[in-house]
Amino acid sequence: MDHMPERWGRPRDDVYGEYKAHYSKTGGSGPITQTQQPTVTGTSVLAMKFDNGVILAADNLASYGSLARFTDMERLFKVGEETIVGISGDVSDMQYIELLLERLMIEDNYPQDGHKLRAPHIYEYLSRVMYNRRSKVDPLWNAVLVAGKSDDGSPFLGYVDLLGVTYSSPSIATGFGAYLAIPLMRKVVSEEEDAKSVTEEQARAVLDQCMKVLFYRDARSLDKYSVATVFLDGNVKIEKDIKCQDMSWRFAKDISGYGATQL
Repeated sequence: MDHMPERWGRPRDDVYGEYKAHYSKTGGSGPITQTQQPTVTGTSVLAMKFDNGVILAADNLASYGSLARFTDMERLFKVGEETIVGISGDVSDMQYIELLLERLMIEDNYPQDGHKLRAPHIYEYLSRVMYNRRSKVDPLWNAVLVAGKSDDGSPFLGYVDLLGVTYSSPSIATGFGAYLAIPLMRKVVSEEEDAKSVTEEQARAVLDQCMKVLFYRDARSLDKYSVATVFLDGNVKIEKDIKCQDMSWRFAKDISGYGATQL
């Protein structure tokens, strides 16, 4: 028996002649394999609820390994009339998800009949897509945040990742933001009731602070970012090319092993 998996199930060459490789889906180059490691990636996406909606932030960097390759990558985009989706992880898979959502809006959104695809519907759709791909051992290497308005008129914020894991919370972050930004956001919004007393200005100040901390601490982040705000009245505001303000690296001189400070 031939122990090469790509030859299993083929006629024997010594009996039937040389096998024509172009008959095979693999073209004779080996078995079909799936990508198991992202190449060009985006880092954290942050989001939190406030009294009149949901606000999200994501920087504009797409890194090729450790190289800051693309500095104008938008990772927050509008879906339909009143939903924002923010994606971290592999950029090519992010673009594929964006294409899927565009097709979804074309095929299944019927605003003329008063039936809109709102954030919870898009969230459920993405959870099925991500779990389906995971079950095929061909995951989309992303973590996705979906923000908008629920059917009952309350703010909606949900998370789904490459394993199909889903949850909802008043403050969510992906990537390094899950370690560095979540504690800062939960000082302001840790429970659903907290969000009802937080204004848009307060939520925006928290996210600006978080983006600054991430630029200091996350080597795959950038000081240029975008902010998207979804209001309960259905309006969506997207601000681009925002720069972190009052940046200073003077604190680094006190870090052991950096500059004049010795270990």
